[in-house]
Amino acid sequence: MENVLNSFPVFLLVFTRVSAFFVTMPLLSYRTLPASYRIGFAFFLSFIMYSTISIETMEITGNYLLLIFKEASVGLLLGFIAYMMLSAVQIAGGFIDFQMGFAIANVIDPQTGAQSPLIGQYLYMFALLFLLAVNGHHLILDGVYYSYQFIPIDQLFLPFGDSNMIEYVIQSFSLMFMIAFQMAIPVIASLFLVDVALGIVARTVPQLNIFVVGFPIKIAVSFLIIFIVLAVMFGVIQHIFETMLHVMRTVMEFMGGLR
Repeated sequence: MENVLNSFPVFLLVFTRVSAFFVTMPLLSYRTLPASYRIGFAFFLSFIMYSTISIETMEITGNYLLLIFKEASVGLLLGFIAYMMLSAVQIAGGFIDFQMGFAIANVIDPQTGAQSPLIGQYLYMFALLFLLAVNGHHLILDGVYYSYQFIPIDQLFLPFGDSNMIEYVIQSFSLMFMIAFQMAIPVIASLFLVDVALGIVARTVPQLNIFVVGFPIKIAVSFLIIFIVLAVMFGVIQHIFETMLHVMRTVMEFMGGLR
């Protein structure tokens, strides 16, 4: 009984990191999953991870509260990094929607409860299915599992003031927009040529109402281009998964003081 009481503080720290990770990570943070399921899954995963940690006992002192805040910060930041990189798909859809004229027709994402662009939500659902198909969710869970090799459980402070870490997070944020623009550039470039052609037609045939004819043409061209380059988009989505795992590992190295 005494061993159980002494080991409970360590298990609580593990459970804090895992449950905080589930709050922000893709898939498991969505409101469509019952809270009881997420809590139970976090509990059993924490129990498995606790058995692999070298520290078995810990006393509850004043530093223990700092450790709890540190574990919660680590879990939230790692989950946010994974969600941020995957959001590039929705941003690419937003770029496409703006050029298609669908920017005013947002839909409510049932998973997050926020407004989402039509094409962005369409591509994001494909990205989530592709993530499940290639077992990407297992790799994301591996990220929090192996995080204790980079950020020990008894590490008291995190180097949030490290300029190199802040610069890397900002670069990763800008990389997300760059990847999103790479996904959307085929449709955006095609619609730009359509706009140029419509402008020439408007100058040569003034009697034709371009505003009435232009929108259906741009929508039809957009769907045609998306159908053609959808396979290429999946290649970019696979690159997003690889970048997401690399960024998570590098951020863990920064937080653990290994860089």
